[in-house]
Amino acid sequence: EEHLVESGGGRVRPGGSLKLSCAASGFNFHDSGIGWFRQAPGKEREGVSFLRTTDMSNVYADSVLGRFTMFTNEFKDTVFLQMNNLKPEDTAVYYCGAGPERATVPLTSYAMDRWGKGIQVTVSS
Repeated sequence: EEHLVESGGGRVRPGGSLKLSCAASGFNFHDSGIGWFRQAPGKEREGVSFLRTTDMSNVYADSVLGRFTMFTNEFKDTVFLQMNNLKPEDTAVYYCGAGPERATVPLTSYAMDRWGKGIQVTVSS
């Protein structure tokens, strides 16, 4: 069964850092569009970052630009989200999603056909 597994979440103080991982199980990320999304209590899910694995280009939401970096390993079976200078408003459940690169739309869930179960990130003092 093809699915995604997130790890690396937790609790951190404002200004701190976390690195999330999203591992592909049963497939790899070649020719994929991969996104990190988050959903805070009472809010809709929002796209945070996006990566195209064919040219390794990124798209970031304005709210995380300059603080978050998304990248993959050399085997293209795991993607990471390095989160620096975290703020309380970054608190949410974070999900990764993936789909065929030619069909996916950056920062949206359109054509994402594989999802992780989500992982909690809490930023508080």
